[in-house]
Amino acid sequence: MPNLQRTLLWNALPSAGTEYFNLWQEDDGWRLEGDVLLALNGYPAKVHYDVRCNAQWETRAVDIAMQSGAATRTLTLTVDERKRWYIGEDELRRVRGCTDVDLSITPSTNLLPIRRLNLAIGESMEVTAAWVRFPELTVEPLVQKYIHFDPTHYWYQSELGDNIWNLEVDDLGLVRRYPDLWESSVVI
Repeated sequence: MPNLQRTLLWNALPSAGTEYFNLWQEDDGWRLEGDVLLALNGYPAKVHYDVRCNAQWETRAVDIAMQSGAATRTLTLTVDERKRWYIGEDELRRVRGCTDVDLSITPSTNLLPIRRLNLAIGESMEVTAAWVRFPELTVEPLVQKYIHFDPTHYWYQSELGDNIWNLEVDDLGLVRRYPDLWESSVVI
């Protein structure tokens, strides 16, 4: 029986946008579910996603539905025990071996490596995530580094640039503040 662990709203910074998010604990793992409303390339968009993980926080399935105007596009990913990623029966070889999905439109998926790695304060780890870009819905590898700075902060950096983000997290590891991008406003 699913057990709701956390519900929150994130506000996009500095542009207009918001996300309604639920974190569920299920019998066999975890489920991240969100609805994001924001502008993608200047057009209003609504994105619903559902990420399912095993008990060790390893991504097993991702469902995305992105609506902009009358057009709706979807993406469904599955991951097997050998960390092979699929769209339908087609393997995405470029992300073979990735454990985490990273959805570029939400801070929710930072939770996956934070929980899975369970770094002690002062420890760091580099991972490669299967990065889903929006609005393209393409999937590519993205090297990322997490450093557990103190009980409520992780430093995060990806190969995309020189920025080191100081992520403020809550007791579950969910991002409370992602400087200049997202900030939670209501938490239940």
